[in-house]
Amino acid sequence: MVTPLGSSRRGILLINDPVWVSKILTDHDLFPKNDLFVEALEDLVGNSMFVTSGDTWRRQRKMVDPAFSHMRINRAFDFMAAAVHDFETRLRALSASGDTFSLDAAMSHLTADVITRTIFSVPLEGEASQQVFDDFMRFERQVGSIDIKRLLLDKPWSPTTQPQPVRDACARIRQHLGTMLDTRMATEGLDDIAGAVLDARDTDTGQPFTREELIDQLGVFFLAGHETTASSLTWAFYILSVRPDVVARMREEVERVVGDGPVLLEHTKRLPYVRNFFREVLRLYPPITFLPRVAARDTEIAGRRVKRGTMLMIAPWSMHRHQKMWVNPDRFDPDRFLPEREHEMTPGAYIPFGAGPRICVGAAFATIETALILATLVRGFDFTTLDAESVRPFARLTTRPAVEIEMRVAEVR
Repeated sequence: MVTPLGSSRRGILLINDPVWVSKILTDHDLFPKNDLFVEALEDLVGNSMFVTSGDTWRRQRKMVDPAFSHMRINRAFDFMAAAVHDFETRLRALSASGDTFSLDAAMSHLTADVITRTIFSVPLEGEASQQVFDDFMRFERQVGSIDIKRLLLDKPWSPTTQPQPVRDACARIRQHLGTMLDTRMATEGLDDIAGAVLDARDTDTGQPFTREELIDQLGVFFLAGHETTASSLTWAFYILSVRPDVVARMREEVERVVGDGPVLLEHTKRLPYVRNFFREVLRLYPPITFLPRVAARDTEIAGRRVKRGTMLMIAPWSMHRHQKMWVNPDRFDPDRFLPEREHEMTPGAYIPFGAGPRICVGAAFATIETALILATLVRGFDFTTLDAESVRPFARLTTRPAVEIEMRVAEVR
């Protein structure tokens, strides 16, 4: 399950062996993030932990981790709940009018509102935050396409630039994030992610992040905290729209655990079917289709000589659907994650958040957020996809539908 892909000047290997995937994702000094991936994002996230390697990455990760600690998630939950409450109001209006809406755009707006509130303590409706969202949508649609000629003919680490519209969108996003950061820095008494990152200090030097570094890191939080979650929730509500049996099971669990009141943090930890449903969504529709890495020096993988500069394509999409790693891999089956069926799973074959030291720093945050959103909305609304048979996945920056999913929503009486 280590396979060459075509013929190119740099060499490309598809890695689907869980043992080697673990080794590659663990040794991020030998196998850093691929240069094409870094170049696609550096105009937006600068020299942030999303693209750095070695000692720079270790310093940044150590400073950022406390912002997503268990205690911090407890404090962020109220921000999440407020965003979901406002989204419910929007869905009630759509239910009353009968208007259709884009599921993709709705989930992007909801998760952007959540991350804006949890980072900066302000809702998305603010002018700067709305502009950031709009430019992120432009960025996501324009970036991520690989120049095939360059992929095949150019040497690894050959310098390049993104198209001007992408660079312009990134510049506007960074300017808006800077404005929001300056406003937040002038405000005292708030307990949010921005505050935690502002308070972070290098354990060796005692120095905080510079303003530019703060914008780098906050750009990562906004990108990863809203775009990947929006992708996953889009697929989740599409599946709910075509699987009434799954909806019935989720509603029964939510009603039994939560009752008629609001979904609280403690409830999100006692909804195993809701969580397993989302695990299965992440299996079949991993938000990041490929995890690209590059060999920093000559090495060997699975008995195969690998030259410096070889691109290594780790593919959660194909691993999560591999016949040798899963029982009935194409079947949507949340119960495959029950403890009594754990023996059916191939160790290391499930990597929706990556693996190793660079596993997604916001994984716990996303797990709580999605449980809250799913439990709240599935209890209150029925979702209907207008043309369910035409829905097809498409790999952009994240795994998205090839064409936006049009839906109607009806409030449950």
